[in-house]
Amino acid sequence: MVDVSEGEGAPRMTTYVALINWTDQGIKNFRETTQRAEDFTKLVESVGGQVRELLWTVGEYDIVCVTDFPDEETGVAALLQVGAAGNVRSRTLRAFSSDEMSGIIRRAG
Repeated sequence: MVDVSEGEGAPRMTTYVALINWTDQGIKNFRETTQRAEDFTKLVESVGGQVRELLWTVGEYDIVCVTDFPDEETGVAALLQVGAAGNVRSRTLRAFSSDEMSGIIRRAG
């Protein structure tokens, strides 16, 4: 898990990168996208997470978002809530820090 804390013993967070596309409903309501982003940020914060970055993009994806959650179950539950609203579809990737990747490599031998 990614350590987003300042000191030892503080909680560690799981990080996700979401590549997001608007659905037909989402593009019809594009004028509300920044408000939906604010609502998403409030949802993430209400479950103990943090939106590190949320960017609107041009190209294959409409939005890219990096979030931290206290654990995987909390992250998946929040992302399901967002998907259920019907405005976006996402490809969500679990991300690892350099420290986490070093630990994974040690385990792999």
